[in-house]
Amino acid sequence: MSAPSARRAVRVGNCSGFYGDRLSAAREMVDGPEPIDVLCGDYLAELTMLILAKAQAKDPAAGYAKTFVTQMRDVLGTCLAKGIKVVANAGGLNPSGLAAALDELGTGARIAFVEGDDLRGSLGDIVPAVEGKPVSANAYLGGWGIAEALAEGADVVVTGRVTDASLVVGPAAWWHGWTPADLDALAGAVVAGHVIECGPQACGGNYSFLAEITDRRYPGFPIAEVAADGSSVITKQPGTGGLVSTGTVTAQLLYEIAGPAYLGPDCTTHFDSIALAQEGPDRVAISGVRGSAPPPTLKVALNDAGGYRNSMTLVLTGLDIEEKAAWAEEELFAILGGRSRFADVDVRLLRFDRPDAPSNDQATAHLRITVKDPDPRLVGRAFSNATMELALGGYAGFHTTTPPGAESAYGVYRPAAVPRSAVTHTVVLPDGTRRTVADPQVGEQPPARPEVAAPVAPEGPSERVPLGRICGARSGDKGGNANVGVWTRTDAEYAWLRGFLTADTARELLGPEAAELPIEVFALPNLRAVNVVVHGILGEGVASSVRPDPQAKGLGEYLRSRVVDVPAALLGP
Repeated sequence: MSAPSARRAVRVGNCSGFYGDRLSAAREMVDGPEPIDVLCGDYLAELTMLILAKAQAKDPAAGYAKTFVTQMRDVLGTCLAKGIKVVANAGGLNPSGLAAALDELGTGARIAFVEGDDLRGSLGDIVPAVEGKPVSANAYLGGWGIAEALAEGADVVVTGRVTDASLVVGPAAWWHGWTPADLDALAGAVVAGHVIECGPQACGGNYSFLAEITDRRYPGFPIAEVAADGSSVITKQPGTGGLVSTGTVTAQLLYEIAGPAYLGPDCTTHFDSIALAQEGPDRVAISGVRGSAPPPTLKVALNDAGGYRNSMTLVLTGLDIEEKAAWAEEELFAILGGRSRFADVDVRLLRFDRPDAPSNDQATAHLRITVKDPDPRLVGRAFSNATMELALGGYAGFHTTTPPGAESAYGVYRPAAVPRSAVTHTVVLPDGTRRTVADPQVGEQPPARPEVAAPVAPEGPSERVPLGRICGARSGDKGGNANVGVWTRTDAEYAWLRGFLTADTARELLGPEAAELPIEVFALPNLRAVNVVVHGILGEGVASSVRPDPQAKGLGEYLRSRVVDVPAALLGP
């Protein structure tokens, strides 16, 4: 089966942004009034691979996203009747197992799967060299295996660890008959895939400018209409909540990126070439995207078993908060035999209290104590029960947020790379035929594009206001790093932001935890945006981070809350 002869845009609808997302989204997308050609879903994240590895260690037949099977049980018959293809990375660590589970649904669907990303059996070529035995080791594959499966008539294609954007790149390449040399078109599809990969985030979910979201129902899930030249329109099913605007699309474009050159397995996408335009209500056009050759290596995500940890949170109320906290810490570790008994200790005093508080809860602070160690017995009840010895012999008002609990295992994320020659990108077709997917022509990362002349900021008096008065933000995690994409809505606002938000200013505004960390700032003038990358703020990744916000989801909103000097001319009446 070849691609459709018509060269209209292919309509790809998303029904999942993570493992655990809204189950009904698949049905809502398939039954919506806007017809789609492909239903896609993203189920994998760095933390998800660790979760699936734990499940597979208990049951070798596991290792895939079981919620996807639930969704397909509900909609696969409808998809077949309507001619809707299904593409998802829900295969995780066991795409063949997921394909078998889908076949057992008895729909008669032609099911293909993509594998080759799992490197646990061949770690030797990974850079830097792998020590020990990681619980997961996955290269990020591209979209050509998906495209080949669709070209051979598959109704459903499930994969392991492909890039999130590949779920759109593969179908678009099949539909339009692209080749690996169509770099600009591929880059355009990468951008469209990046926008819709997180589901309702593109439709008003997690959006900074709350007043713009006049429809406060649960946001709809996004649809990407990808044209033959790679340009696209982002929309959603009519009648669903939220909105699709240049603002919501900008916010998602800035999510979990670094520099303007976005490296991928199929191409390098230049985010500083993207142009956005509001085409109509809930319709945003994306054009102008430029692509260049992909790098000679593939990204690899490694997850190790890090050990065990436990946390207890002590509540402090009223006066002498810092003195009470210091006494509690001193007493507790004396009971435990010293801090040095543990491989790692993290103590954080979280201040929510205020003087002369109008209610009891507003007079409280939290002392959060976390211990880590390879020995589960050391950080289990032996640790948490010890906090109870402070109940009658510690500071006034002692109580905890939870009763003593047991230890839990945690993982450590490590980013790495591998030569393409060490990875066999394989597609298994519905009839069982196995094919190796050829690598595209690669190239070294191109030099950074010269930045256009810095815009001139408004002059005149300033006012002290929260940064969020004129700036939106979207933040997230990439391993141990966090990024905060900050954007404005007018050229004049961007002119000020570009000059204001330097690495030093970002470090100051983000507070003590960023004071000693490397920070990079990248300008994206086409999006009126600045991307701030904070290296190391999440330690060894979300699975081991002890930050209260381990994925940095709230870091952007914290930055927006900081009061700064903004030109009065930008603030309006």
